[in-house]
Order: sequence, then structure tokens, then C-alpha cells
Amino acid sequence: MYEKRTITFKNGKIYTIDQSKLPKEEKIIVLENYKEVAEAIKSMKIRGAPIIGVACAFALAVEANKLKLSNVKMAIRKLEKVSNYLKNTRPTGKNLFWAIDKVLEASRNSKDVKTLKRNVIRTAEEIAENDVKANKKLVENGEKLIKDGDVVLTHCNSGRLATVAYGTALGSIIKAWKSGKRFKIFITETRPLLQGARLTAWELKKEKIPFHLITDNMVAFVMKKEKINKVFVGADRIWSDGSVANKIGTYGIAIISKVLGSKFFVVAPSSTFDLSLKPNETVVEFRKEDEVTSVMGLRIAPRGVKVLNPAFDITPPEYINAIVTEKGVINKPFSKNIKKFLLNYRNHSNL
Repeated sequence: MYEKRTITFKNGKIYTIDQSKLPKEEKIIVLENYKEVAEAIKSMKIRGAPIIGVACAFALAVEANKLKLSNVKMAIRKLEKVSNYLKNTRPTGKNLFWAIDKVLEASRNSKDVKTLKRNVIRTAEEIAENDVKANKKLVENGEKLIKDGDVVLTHCNSGRLATVAYGTALGSIIKAWKSGKRFKIFITETRPLLQGARLTAWELKKEKIPFHLITDNMVAFVMKKEKINKVFVGADRIWSDGSVANKIGTYGIAIISKVLGSKFFVVAPSSTFDLSLKPNETVVEFRKEDEVTSVMGLRIAPRGVKVLNPAFDITPPEYINAIVTEKGVINKPFSKNIKKFLLNYRNHSNL
């Protein structure tokens, strides 16, 4: 399993693959200011909770690198303004807010603008490096949950495209296959933007791993008929009670898994956890109507129809068997073990 990076920061610019072009075209885009980064996130050129956090950290590094101000307080205010703009791009994901706050903290601890630039760029690069280290470890932890002969399902895309490298849930599946285990893999197409059909399928094809693609509304039938026994998904936000926000459709799959006796695993780095808010206090993003009325630019619905297009849903903890992180697997009761885990993690981490 290789460490090919999805996003890099070099010479004051951000280089990343345009995920909206996949699988037809593997195109690298260059982003030179924070508004370009925000547009890339909103348009799903950059998507996946961990990589969005890194992209926003890099965006602040880009802006810090260009600062011409001599007053450090004014420089900090400039970065705070940029941060507020970036935070409005994808309000449900926690990693975005976590990464931005880490960079802002570094800027506020700077005595002058020169130090601020150095601190911001260093912190953004550290966030990216730690994403790689965390994901490498968590896919190793996730891989241990997969056995020969398993039948596995994954939803949306949680591979290296969603992170700087390695991925999370899909990364665990790929790691298990590369380690020599043999099992059957099913992936959902993930309407309305087809992250499964376009991105997860692309990653598995790249790795020469066999799989079956199914539509989202086939899950119950296929899970029962094919005896799917394990589901692996990523996460955009995990609350202290074990509730998980992830791509729309995750909640439904979790319910089906519970009914049919399949184990349901969430795989995500520690930066995804949110101990400050409750699920009902978090904004769930709703996206444009044309994502539902059209498929890949082709309109499929009559004009004038009303559309509801939530980007995420929230899966309650009773439907989740365990949460896999870079520091180990968190088992139930989540309300007790998540807080214990995070406290221990933060006491032994430079993040």
C-alpha cells in the first residue's frame, strides 16, 4: 500500500487532485489563495473530512506567506477573517474547524509577523504530516477487524482521496487486501454525487482489488443475499455520545446492518471528534437542488420540482459496533470511552 499524497503545499501554493474530474481525468489543480480553496471545497474538487481540514490549514499558510503587514495584530485579524470565510464552506465536518483553530492558535502565539508566517506554515505542514501518520496507523487498526472470507460493504469514499494519504475506512479495506486477506467487497454508488461509483471504484481499480458496485437502494437486498457481515464507513464528525455524522445514506445502512446482524464500524482520526457540541447543535449542510435533479450534468427530473438535498445524516451510537482511530479501537459504552480515549490521546500528543 503506497503513500501517494492527495494534497501538498509547495512554494506558497497548494497542489491537489481535482476529485470532480474523476474518474475521467486525473487532473492536478493549483490553488493560490483562500477563495480558490473555498471554491474547490464547495464544488467538491476537494472533499473528505480530513483533507478538507488540511486544505484549510494550507489556505491559511498561503495567505500568511503573502502577508505584507508589519503589525502582528493586524496580521492575525487578517487570518481570522480568512478563517471565518473558510469555515462557511462545509459546516458539518469537524476536521475543518479543528485544523483552522490549530493554525490560528499558532498565529496568536507569534510576537511579530515574521514569526507568525513561520508558525502558521509550520503548523499547517505539521497538520498534514500528522494526518498521514494518523491514517497510516488507523488503517492498520481497521485492517485487523477484517478476516478471510468476510463480506464487506463501504459507503461514499474514505480512501486516500479523502485524506492526505492512506485513507480511513476504505484505507482499512485496501490494507487488509494488500496484507493477503481475501474477502468480498461491495461499494455503494453514493447518490447524488456518486463518490462511491466515481472515487472509491477508481481507487480500488488503481489497487487492482476486485469489488462489486451497487446502487444505494440495493443495500438491504444485497446485504441479506450476499451475507455482508461487516460495514466500514468514515466520518465527518463524531460526538461524545458516539453519534456519527457521515455522508447521507450512512444512517440507513446502519439500520439495515442492525436488523440483519452485520457489524458496523466507523473509521476516523482523532481530529474528527467533537466534545463541545451535541448532534442537534451542529449544522447539517444542505446542498444545491441540481445535484439531485441532474446526474453528471444530465437533467433527470422535470423542471420546477422541489428538492431536499442533505449532504450528511447522523447515525446514533446504538447502531455502531466500534469506532476505529489511530490510537486504537473505541468500544461501547461510547459516552464513557470516547472521553477517556481523547483525554489520554491529548495528554500524549503534540496536537
